[in-house]
Amino acid sequence: MARDTGSPRQDAESDFLRARRHQTLSQLAGWLRADPQAARESLSFTEAVQALGRRGERRLGVRLIPLDQIVGSVDKVRDFDRRFRPTSDRSRQRWERVSRLAREGHALPPIQVYKLGNLYFVSDGHHRVSVARAMGQREIEADVTEIDTVIDTEGIGGRRDLDAKNWGLRFLKRVPLTGHRRAAISCTDPTDYHRLAEMVEAWACRLMHAEGAYFDKETMARRWFDEEYTPVLEMIDRAGVRGPDETGADAYIRVAGERYRLIREHDWNMDVLEVIRDQQARRRRASPGGSVRA
Repeated sequence: MARDTGSPRQDAESDFLRARRHQTLSQLAGWLRADPQAARESLSFTEAVQALGRRGERRLGVRLIPLDQIVGSVDKVRDFDRRFRPTSDRSRQRWERVSRLAREGHALPPIQVYKLGNLYFVSDGHHRVSVARAMGQREIEADVTEIDTVIDTEGIGGRRDLDAKNWGLRFLKRVPLTGHRRAAISCTDPTDYHRLAEMVEAWACRLMHAEGAYFDKETMARRWFDEEYTPVLEMIDRAGVRGPDETGADAYIRVAGERYRLIREHDWNMDVLEVIRDQQARRRRASPGGSVRA
């Protein structure tokens, strides 16, 4: 929190030194946790858009936005950490000048940000954000442009989460599900989206051979979800072979792999699922703890 000695210049200097000290301690804690990227840099707007996919944008105008939802930058990712504390002394004079103006009660212009879901990325006003956070403010005035993304921003806390989101984006490029069909597909392990896309494409290839016809990706995605995924998931649930922590997509990927490994067939029926259930029961009995992941 900001401290007031009655001297804006002295307080601005103290604000900067305190922000730098907290950033250094946070970075050190990251190294001790073997996670040096945890607090090192803010998120990159460019990387976020590439990971999530861009469909369009619209200007929302000037409004108050929460400071704790400003997580990244357009072009200064190395100058500030995730909490917008300065990572070096390079811009100390500018930082202290902004802090002094704020302490003296001067009106500062709105910052400029891009909004992706519930996250904001600064294009202009990085020092104003940093000073506002150092002074304990909760909101800041911003001129907002919203970017419409293909993948949502839920659960993004760092670059690793962007990589995970990008697996989902690549899946949708190969299997362009929409609406409720798209919302129903979720893989716990992001790399499984690649495996699932291959399964969908293989299923569509077999179907096209069987029907002697070609259909586009949109038709492939819709028919796979309606004619394969939905009824198979219902069979999996009836047979009781879905693991307690598995999503529908997790269960489909695992059981489909088990099916082919055990019987070398692509057909689905309850007899196949009985074989898989028997295999799971034998593994549970053989494991030391008496249970395995379903």
